Amino acid sequence: MKLAFILDPLDTIKIHKDSSYAMMREAAARGHQLYVLQQGDLAWKNEQVVGFARALAFAEQPDTPYHWYQEGVTEALPLHHFDAVLMRKDPPFDSEYIYSTYLLELAERQGAYVINRPRAIRDHNEKLAITEFPHLIPPSIVTRQESLIREFLAEYQDIILKPLDGMGGAGIFRVHSTDHNIGVILEMLTHYGTRTIMAQRFLPEISEGDKRILLIAGEPVAYALARKPKPGETRGNLAAGGTGTAQPLSAHDREIAAKLGQILYQRGLMLVGLDIIGDYLTEINVTSPTGMQEITAQTGINVAGLMIDAIERDLQAKKSS
Repeated sequence: MKLAFILDPLDTIKIHKDSSYAMMREAAARGHQLYVLQQGDLAWKNEQVVGFARALAFAEQPDTPYHWYQEGVTEALPLHHFDAVLMRKDPPFDSEYIYSTYLLELAERQGAYVINRPRAIRDHNEKLAITEFPHLIPPSIVTRQESLIREFLAEYQDIILKPLDGMGGAGIFRVHSTDHNIGVILEMLTHYGTRTIMAQRFLPEISEGDKRILLIAGEPVAYALARKPKPGETRGNLAAGGTGTAQPLSAHDREIAAKLGQILYQRGLMLVGLDIIGDYLTEINVTSPTGMQEITAQTGINVAGLMIDAIERDLQAKKSS
């Protein structure tokens, strides 16, 4: 296959934990050709969506974690010339991200195969997407009105506040009913009532881990990554200092995965990260779900291999149809 990965700058990738790196390594080991580009390398030119892409090779003996790759010269290649284009740019999910999904959707109409499907990425805000499944989620409210959030706080006493466009636990606050800083926190998060946020009842089960379940082509990986907060912290995110422990999926985890897996896959979401605290679904991650390397290191399951298997199967099915 000829695969294009849309990524953050290569010198910012943490190769010991990054899932895109693991997928690229797996694809290269199978003899597939790799190309990389960044969000700004997408363009509509001469009635085609093109990517200013560079061939990627892995350095045989990298002297530092930042010298793990070798890039070829930049080529302007129509995206439909690749067998698959993997959109793996990290949030924030801002206007530029939305514009990229529009360009990638145009590329699809010209024959490109984009993973995850750009319309599906755009339609599934990682915080808001859970509201489609209200029976699976904790008590939640989405609003920019301070009065509604204060009412929610008065009802549940202990809540989590989150922006709708972040990642890695950035901008998340835990607020108690007795907190004297609630006013300034709401002003900051809502930009004085001009930006919508989400509030959820605090789940004490976070102490047992914020479980990341990876769905690949609608099927769950057999182990979740339970991300436990560091002492004195509420957030389990690895980027916030949490510790990840692989553990087998519980019966309830499998039940949630079974309810969502095929629905999301049929919408074009091949790789999804479900976040579950206790018995509750808290987020549906569709932009650049991670956790592959941690699960592989602790269980021996080649998660990146499962992902490349799924891409190969899909492409073979497309060729046969």
